[in-house]
Amino acid sequence: MISEFGFPGWQRVLHEARRIAPAIARLRHRADRAGIPVIHVNDTGADWESDQTAFLDRCSAPHARGREVARILRPRDGHYFIFKPKHSAFYATPLAPLLEKNSIGEVILTGMTSHQCVLFTAMDAHVREFLITVPSDCIGAPTRQQTSKALFMLREAVRARTPRSSALRLTRRARRRG
Repeated sequence: MISEFGFPGWQRVLHEARRIAPAIARLRHRADRAGIPVIHVNDTGADWESDQTAFLDRCSAPHARGREVARILRPRDGHYFIFKPKHSAFYATPLAPLLEKNSIGEVILTGMTSHQCVLFTAMDAHVREFLITVPSDCIGAPTRQQTSKALFMLREAVRARTPRSSALRLTRRARRRG
């Protein structure tokens, strides 16, 4: 969600990111109140980067394309922030050990792009036997058709729940596997 939007087709992605950011922010606020860990997993862009603050500052700068999204969704104190090199939030990141450390058995996935990053992350969560929820109003893609197809795959292939975010009851749950 937080990006410099310096890639081909960025306009459509940013349009959808702006549309879903408020719903994600509301859901994140509810998670914070419920004591549910919030983990931001973000693309690094073209170059690998490890300076989270510099990246967030660039994305929030007055001239930045996605500044509104970055300002709405900037990680808060107590949130985790991880860079990812590829589509899945699990691939080459410390996400799995972080979830294990926090005894998390269910993941709630939000963000862009529904038919790539969200779907691939859900598939990796599924093979790790996590329960998966993907609020339908908290994901997007360059086209609504891509999101519709991704929601179908999420329900059918990984048994994800896909309610609207306002329908979710957020309570801290113990890890459940298998």
